Amino acid sequence: MDGRLDDLDRHLLSLLQANAREPAANLARKLKIARTTVVARIARLERDGVVAGYGVRLGQKLEHAAVRAICGISVNAKSAPAVIRALERVPEVEELSAVSGQFDYMLFLRCETPEKLDILLDQLGQLDGINQTQTSIVLSRKIDRRSAISTVPGPAP
Repeated sequence: MDGRLDDLDRHLLSLLQANAREPAANLARKLKIARTTVVARIARLERDGVVAGYGVRLGQKLEHAAVRAICGISVNAKSAPAVIRALERVPEVEELSAVSGQFDYMLFLRCETPEKLDILLDQLGQLDGINQTQTSIVLSRKIDRRSAISTVPGPAP
């Protein structure tokens, strides 16, 4: 695939993001195309890596019951692979991104209570290879485009 999505691909992806369990026949009706076309397009999007998988989006009830935090961490360069492996085993880590600037990585964390976040941050600070952490608690999410589909055609990153 050349990285471009047509309008039908974008519409199909937005329907799948709203409900990934939607039957192909329903998607076909909404898109006004044949069910076999829907199935073929989904298979192509999966094969080309546009659709990497299907998951569960948490509802507002659980979302509001969680404490989310963003934690910048600085690591020893030689310890980075071991730190990443250790963080992969921490279920509260939703995302780990390599970044430029003051920190080497940003951790996106979700905990059930502030007390559990406090314990987790103490544990993270004790991991071999982590030099420094700085954490901010997320008070509210003002814009959420994590599942938005780009409408600008162009090559995939």
